[in-house]
Order: sequence, then structure tokens, then C-alpha cells
Amino acid sequence: MATVAANTATVAHVAEHEHHEPQSFWRKYVFSEDHKTIAKQYLISGIIWSVIGISLSVMFRLQLGFPDMKLEFLRPILGNWINESGKLDPDFYLALVTMHGTIMVFFVLTAGLSGTFSNFLIPLQVGARDMASGFLNMLSYWFFFLASAVMLVSLFIETGPAAGGWVVYPPLSALPQAHPGSQLGMTLWLVSMALFIVSQLLGGINYITTVINLRTRGMSFSKLPLTIWAFFLTAVLGLISFPVLLSAALLLIFDRSFGTSFYLSEIYIGQTGEALPNVGGSPILFQHLFWFLGHPEVYIVLLPALGMTSEIIATNARKPIFGYRAMIASMMGIAFLAFIVWAHHMFVTGMNPFLGSIFMFLTLIIAVPSAVKAFNYITTLWRGNIRFTPAMLFSIGLVSFFISGGLTGLILGNSALDIQLHDTYFVVAHFHLVMGAASAFGLLAGVYHWFPKMFGRMMDEKLGYIHFWLTFIGIYLVFFPMHYIGIAGFPRRYYAFTSYDFTKNIFTDMNSFISLAAIFTFTAQWVFIWNFVYSLFKGKKATQNPWKSNTLEWTTPINPGHGNWPGEIPAVYRWPYDYSKPGAKDDFIPQNVPYSQTPESNLPHENELIGLEKEIEAQNLNDQFKQPH
Repeated sequence: MATVAANTATVAHVAEHEHHEPQSFWRKYVFSEDHKTIAKQYLISGIIWSVIGISLSVMFRLQLGFPDMKLEFLRPILGNWINESGKLDPDFYLALVTMHGTIMVFFVLTAGLSGTFSNFLIPLQVGARDMASGFLNMLSYWFFFLASAVMLVSLFIETGPAAGGWVVYPPLSALPQAHPGSQLGMTLWLVSMALFIVSQLLGGINYITTVINLRTRGMSFSKLPLTIWAFFLTAVLGLISFPVLLSAALLLIFDRSFGTSFYLSEIYIGQTGEALPNVGGSPILFQHLFWFLGHPEVYIVLLPALGMTSEIIATNARKPIFGYRAMIASMMGIAFLAFIVWAHHMFVTGMNPFLGSIFMFLTLIIAVPSAVKAFNYITTLWRGNIRFTPAMLFSIGLVSFFISGGLTGLILGNSALDIQLHDTYFVVAHFHLVMGAASAFGLLAGVYHWFPKMFGRMMDEKLGYIHFWLTFIGIYLVFFPMHYIGIAGFPRRYYAFTSYDFTKNIFTDMNSFISLAAIFTFTAQWVFIWNFVYSLFKGKKATQNPWKSNTLEWTTPINPGHGNWPGEIPAVYRWPYDYSKPGAKDDFIPQNVPYSQTPESNLPHENELIGLEKEIEAQNLNDQFKQPH
């Protein structure tokens, strides 16, 4: 039955595309079903959100770094959130922190990174005309757009946006009367996240289906680029974990609006002395549900960046990736362990110490597959014929952040240490390096590397180098000092920590330095935005394969149309990392070149594969446009 259904769907798809009727502007560029256009929509949305998200962080860094400074110059932007004394309103400070975290984690690093490159690269690298369902793909983006619109509106409402931290723990988030940021802003936050999760689930189903069902002839799982393995495992992570966050958000909506008590019990409102009737709920339940998504979310944003880094480092080191199978195994190990370490975020909730020791043990184990990836990147670089393109520099920068941020993860994974450091700036520094900066560098590396395939033009290399060095140095200047003030006891989410003379003396100078570094790093991003926009229209025209890379996307025309390949989709005969192969005429051999054409560089077992080439060519190509009936 499944085969019949699949064939019926394929025939329908063929009929739809047979004549390639000209599309209207709206159908081609706005409500497009072409995976490449949808990827560009995600990318541009992600860039816009990143500017908003980092701008919010600069605003609250001004407050932290210069607690006595008047911020009247922000009144045209923030209005009444600058109070009569010219200072930032403490309630709005919490809202800025909340919205910054939400925007950067979900709207930039999840949708902007995975939405862009999973959409763009999966069909091109597995050899498919498009995603399994173009319509679902379009819906995925527009659910994300709706989520973005709702979240953006929440920034401008009178009571302010959500202000319970990006983790929105109840009871603060569950009681509208508790805080201005727990009123309409929190409701809009929950609605936006529900729409966002629908978007991610639609996308994830599509990615998984495309990788499993629409690979071209000869493209076995053992020949998939590591990018595709990363996107595939990311989609699996999202498909399992995002529904749990959706259930947590729905139960929170019930508690807020319908009088239930999933998270509430024996609550007293301090200002009025009112005793609420809610009994039997547990706010710790929300933490379990949230972090069951929250920790896989770290790898939902990190794995695509690591996968693209594998491709970029191998291409620009002109060497095969070291330990291809070990890299796949390590990603599988990370994906599995990601689901059983969530309670390391909850060591201070009063959990049974024995249970805490189990989560500590599992957390420390996850360092093993992570270290495999780090060592394999370094070994791939070792004695390579390295080309330091901007994409390569950002990939190496990712490895640096992955290592330096990962080492502090070992400290925080130890429950005895984490209890002391919990909710200090040590934690902020850790996850910004290992998740935020590393994933952002993966996103930037991907943009620099695949920009020629996306837009048919090259980005300016010199501006790329300037952007890299300013950003790389700036990020370490921002987050490295945070470790020290965290160890010294500076708590996160505090509007000001200047009540005592000793806290003024210890923390103010360092916070001023961090804030100036943050402003410097944010300013550096305008170099990238200028380079991106200018190169779209005036950049040097790209050649078909500017990086001399092996994967299938570089076999398409410079500006591929809907369907990607004008003729038959190429078959695949070899793995994607045949770089600098001894005896070969060139230092790269694309995946679609048969072994029969490269006898001078074949290994003994590869000569044996020549006999299988006719079988590969005779395979029934699962071509959505030209499937034989």
C-alpha cells in the first residue's frame, strides 16, 4: 500500500511539473515551494532577527556595564521604559534578557541556521529535485513567519514583552498578576512558540523523508556528506523533543487562562496577600518538560554547524575528512545522549543526589563524542594544504569555541561545582561560547561558503577577513571575562549588583569592559551585513564550482532553477571526500565521477567497484520530475 501511495504521489508531482508554466511573482518569490527560495527566506529572516536580538543585548549590557549612566538617548526607541530619572526600567531589563535569549536560540540559531541550510543543501547534496513536499516546506516557513510576527508584536505592547527569562519558569510566567511581563506579553510568547514548534515539526518531517526516500542513484547512506548526516540527526532530535515543549507551553496556557494547576500550588500574591486556590501542581514539572527539549536544543543548533564545518574544513584543507565513520558515530552518540542529560540543568531543584549523580555521569560521557569531533577536525587540518577562505576561518573559529566552551561544560556537568556556579555569569559564558558563538560561526561559515551557489555571486574576501577577526576577538573579549566574574559570584539576570561597596569594586569595571566589547562586536557585524547586501547585487560573478568541491550541489548550473538539474540527476559513485588523492590528475574528484574514469588513483578495493557502476546507472531513479511510469 505504501508503495502504491508513493507512486501515486510521484506521478502527481510529475504532472504538476511537466510543463513548467511561468509562475507569478508571489508564487515564485513569496509563497514559493522551491527549497532554495525558502532557504533564502529563512536566511534573510534570521539575519533580521539576529540584528534585533543582539541590539536587545547591547541595551541591557549598557545597564550592566554603566549602572549609573543616564540612558535618555534610548527614549526615542524605548519610550516609557526609560523612567523619569533617565534609567532603564528594571521590569523592562528582564524583558530584554528574556527576548534576547528567545530570539537568538529559536529564531536565529534554530530557524536561521537549520531552516536555511537544511532546506538549501539537503535536496542539492542528496541529488533530489526538491524536498519531499514543497507545500509542507512552504507552510513550514510561513508558520515561522507568523511566529516571528507575533513575537515582534509582543515587543511593542503596553505591558511589555515576556519577562520570565527565556526558560519562562512558572510560577512567575503562570501568574499574569505577578509581573507586567507575565501579562499579555507572556501570552503572545506562548502563542508564538506554539506556531514556531509547528513550523519546526513540518520542516523536520520533510528533511527526514527527503534524506531517506529521495537520494539519487548510488547515494547510499555511507556516501552522504557529513552535512546531510548532521541535518538528518538534527531533524530527528527536533521531531522527538519539540512536541514536549509544545505540551509544556499548552499546560502553561491552561494554568494561566483556564484555572488548572499543573504547575501551581499554594501560591500567595505578595502585594495583595491574596491566596490562590491552586493546589497540587509542581513548577518542577515544567522544568523537566522544558529541559527535555532544552538540552537537545543545544545540539539542534550545534549539529548543523558542526556538519557544515566538516564539509568546509575538508574542502579547504584539501584533505579527506579524518574519521568519516567516527564522525557519524559521534553525532549519533551526541544525539542519543542529548535526551538523557536534561536534569543537569536542575541540580539545584532539590533532586535526589543519587539521581543527580546519574545525570552528572551521563553529562560527562557526552564529552567523549564531542572530543572525537574536535580531534577529527584538528587531524583533518594537520598538514593540509589549507586555503584560508573566510568560510574556513569561521569554521576554525567554531572549533576554537567548541573546545573552550566545552571545557567549561565539564566543570558545570559536575554537580558539586554546578551548585556553586548555577545562575552565575560562568554559566552564561559557557553556553554563549559552546552554543551561541560556535553555532553563529557555523552559520556565518555556511553563508560565506554557499553564497555563490545561493546567489550566483562571490562575497568580498577582504571584508570577510575583517569580519572574522573583529568578531572572533570580540567574542572572546565579551565571554572570557564572564567566567571570572561568575566564579566570583556575579549572578545572571540581575538589573544591578551595586548595593554593596565590595560588589561595586569587584564587578563594575569588568562589566564595563564586557559591555564595551559587546558594542564593539555588534558593530563588527555591520561589515558582514554590508558585504552580504553589496555582494547580492555587485559581487563578482561566481563560477560553477569556485571551491573545487566534491559534493553534488556544485554539479548544478550556477543559478539552478526549480528542479536543480536541467537534465538527468547525476548518479553517485564515491564518497564526498576524495581530496588530494595520490595519483589523481586534480586535487579533487567529484562524487559523480565513476571509478572507471580514474584508474590512476583507484585503490585496490575501488577497482572492484567498477563492476557495480552499470548497476548504479540502471537503478530506477527516484526523480520527482522524470520518474518512469
